[in-house]
Amino acid sequence: MSKKLIWTIVAVVAVVAVAVVAVVFLKPKTEANVEGTLEEIMAKVYAGISEENLPMLGQMPVDAESAEYYLGTAEVSFKEALVSEPMMGSIPHSVVLVRLNDAKDADAAVAKIKESVNPRKWICVEASNVVVKSKGDLVVLIMSDAEGVPVEQHLAPTLEANFNNL
Repeated sequence: MSKKLIWTIVAVVAVVAVAVVAVVFLKPKTEANVEGTLEEIMAKVYAGISEENLPMLGQMPVDAESAEYYLGTAEVSFKEALVSEPMMGSIPHSVVLVRLNDAKDADAAVAKIKESVNPRKWICVEASNVVVKSKGDLVVLIMSDAEGVPVEQHLAPTLEANFNNL
């Protein structure tokens, strides 16, 4: 065999080896989907928060017609969504859970919601904390106010930590 042929074979083997390593080790890790109904998951997101620190909350399903109000956009395709908001008054607090059609759409959904959501949707009040993140096929949007509230009663950090621990 000629040296040129040997070097060509070595180069091809090296390129294939690098490609295999890249596919195996650099493949994006996909998180497992969060199991349970959105109502069960919402209860876990609110776990550990005293009722006296919460406004009187109600839960409602979010559909294609109401998605723009709750998420800031109707351009996110989803299987189901649930919102938890105060039933009375202009209190800047909202937690929305969105189960996407496919977990691979999570990054795009998070980006679209972050860019579109309106923390002043209540008109006369504004949420000072806005968190949007995903876990598997589940996206959470947390909007909550921290103005004039003692640090130990800020809801967004606890809600976010509970979501992270699902």
